[in-house]
Amino acid sequence: MSEFKRLERKLIAKGRIIDYYQDTIEVENGNIVTWDFIGHKGAAAVVPVLPDGRILMVRQYRNALERYTVEIPAGGLDTPDEPHYDAALRELKEETGYTAKELELLIRINTTVAFCNEIISVYVAFLDGVRGEQELDDDEFIHVIPYEVCDLERMIYTGEITDSKTISAIMCYKNKFLLPNA
Repeated sequence: MSEFKRLERKLIAKGRIIDYYQDTIEVENGNIVTWDFIGHKGAAAVVPVLPDGRILMVRQYRNALERYTVEIPAGGLDTPDEPHYDAALRELKEETGYTAKELELLIRINTTVAFCNEIISVYVAFLDGVRGEQELDDDEFIHVIPYEVCDLERMIYTGEITDSKTISAIMCYKNKFLLPNA
């Protein structure tokens, strides 16, 4: 069996968040095919836990879905070499107004393995409950809402929460921190 071999990567469009390429690939049987590839700098996200155990979520409009979503705070890396930890701290402050002295890595996920290299590092932040001001971009309109974990789990199973990073993070958090003998 032969290996897959990329023969060419052609930039089709450069965007603010992603770059779109077409790759020419020699596949295992020797055929030459064209595959789409989305290049992404990466992202970081945070499960912010209040002292009472509730988790802070952000409600925001998502153009791709044409609706509001409920998600954990997250955002892209400013540069491909920015530490995920630093980006997570920044996004927590920008989107919620909260800061954390320390984050604990919870999980790393690849969001769309068929055509994109995005990796999101998800951290847990145990907050002290002191909130400052949000630092939103001009095009961001984010509402911060605390939820009980059981309510978030219900929202996942009823389809109210469909964001993969949020589903992964909430279920991983529940398993690691709330279930006995996990």
